[in-house]
Amino acid sequence: MTPFQFRLERVRALRERGEDLAKQELAGALSRREDCEDLLRATSEQLDGARDRQRAAASTAISATDLIARQRYLERVEQARRAGEEDLDRHEAEVEARREALRHAARERQALERLKERRRVDHARELARVEGATLDEIALGLHRRKQAAAS
Repeated sequence: MTPFQFRLERVRALRERGEDLAKQELAGALSRREDCEDLLRATSEQLDGARDRQRAAASTAISATDLIARQRYLERVEQARRAGEEDLDRHEAEVEARREALRHAARERQALERLKERRRVDHARELARVEGATLDEIALGLHRRKQAAAS
């Protein structure tokens, strides 16, 4: 009997490659989200510093032009922080989409792995049956020869 060959091995290999690709895409999305979190954290620190300087400037005598410039800077940093929060939300959505794609790819590959294992077991069972039948025939032939020799 021929050795076990899974007919869908190419499809299984493609699905395995698809799962690996989904893992890489998830890793990239996680990295981009982490970079975005770092940038948002830095922007938040910058915003806190700008607010502290604005409060300090309000208690000292400075020109109206300087006060307006500080306020505009504070507003730009606040706007950058809001944009960073929106960007982080987009990255969170991308990470979740990549996780779902990975789950889907893993399910597809695992289904083929289970099918491959079932087929391997069926093949081993059939091989054992054929070998058993062959051994039975050999034993029967030996038994008949002994019977014929004894007669």
